[in-house]
Amino acid sequence: MTAAEGDRPPLSGTSAQRVFLAVQTLSALGDSFAYVAIPLLVLHSTGSVVQMGAVTGLTGLASILTGPFAGVLADRVDRRRLLIVSDTARCLLYLFVPVVWAFATPVWLIYTVVPVAGIFSMLFQVTYVAVVPALVGPGQITRANGRLYASYAAAGVAGPALAGLVASSAGPATAIGIDAATFAISALGIRFVRFDATARPPVAAERRRPRGEFLAGVRFLWAHPVLRPLTVLLSVLTFLTYGLTDLVVYLVKHELGHADATVGYVLAVGTVGTFAASSVVARLRRRLGFGVSWIGSFSVAGLAVACLGVARTVPVVAALVTVQLMCTGIAGICSMSLRQEVTPAPLLGRVTSSFWTVHSALGPLGATATTAAASGLGVTTVCLFTGSAVLLVALTGSVTGILRPETGEPRLEETA
Repeated sequence: MTAAEGDRPPLSGTSAQRVFLAVQTLSALGDSFAYVAIPLLVLHSTGSVVQMGAVTGLTGLASILTGPFAGVLADRVDRRRLLIVSDTARCLLYLFVPVVWAFATPVWLIYTVVPVAGIFSMLFQVTYVAVVPALVGPGQITRANGRLYASYAAAGVAGPALAGLVASSAGPATAIGIDAATFAISALGIRFVRFDATARPPVAAERRRPRGEFLAGVRFLWAHPVLRPLTVLLSVLTFLTYGLTDLVVYLVKHELGHADATVGYVLAVGTVGTFAASSVVARLRRRLGFGVSWIGSFSVAGLAVACLGVARTVPVVAALVTVQLMCTGIAGICSMSLRQEVTPAPLLGRVTSSFWTVHSALGPLGATATTAAASGLGVTTVCLFTGSAVLLVALTGSVTGILRPETGEPRLEETA
């Protein structure tokens, strides 16, 4: 790392960084509206927690199938342009829902539009991770990711509460329309952001087929002593927790008997945990190291999920969701920062998409299984089992390379 890189400001010191932070906050606001509005729209239309889980599962499946191509695109094309296209597409897709809902309520439309939006969401997320190192120095990556998480949390505090209020007064479809508008503004804002040369990866002298390029990312993950066990454990954790939001919505609405607005308040309070994670993650990782931070965070998250099973008041549910999101936020920031630090810039898109595709592969199945189990066995039983399993998987990390000391070793090179 050069002196210039180390001294580069952490995502807030230049106009490009400030604009990027602002537009990502708007994009996060849109995500937080969808976070509440889509499950509520399905629940209003069908009254079924199983169908909520089916939509969540289909969306995750669409993202997973996109993964192999998302990283290839992010490493081949102008990353700024890809961010704009992804936000524009999500705007148009989500806008279609309230327009159609003004005349009819075809549930099949949700099953069509939301998974397609998930494709562009995956494209956006992979590309966003790949451009962060183009804005900050390597020594500032964890801190920069913390600031981005803070912006998401700030949007997330207001977004779910507002979405719940809008859904109560004007219907979930209207909330999805507001979601579309935030993506439009985000796409416009990205047009004014300029990244350094790493946002436009050099074209390789000899390009492989997309499958071969995707496998380059998989090979890198498999060769790395920390990323390999991390990917395996996160695959199991994703299976266990992918449908957790649906469980919280169902718990507050049906088992505790509260209105849509209360669902929004609970999820809004919960995102305060993400804000807390962004504030402490850099210091925590510096003091404890990656392995202890990641394992400890997911262990506490598992305990919080288990306690949701016996929670019987809204304040307790909100507090537990806050703890769970704080812990998974810390683990997520640490994980993303490690990948950005050890991966060569031209390979970062493919490594990111490979990582997300592999560890998310079981997510749709998990969401479907979790919500189906909740419908038959109740949220209490499912949360107790899920939380205990998360704790066990997290502790398993202590016997893997995840506890390997951070030695600042150079990045592994891309292999043919």
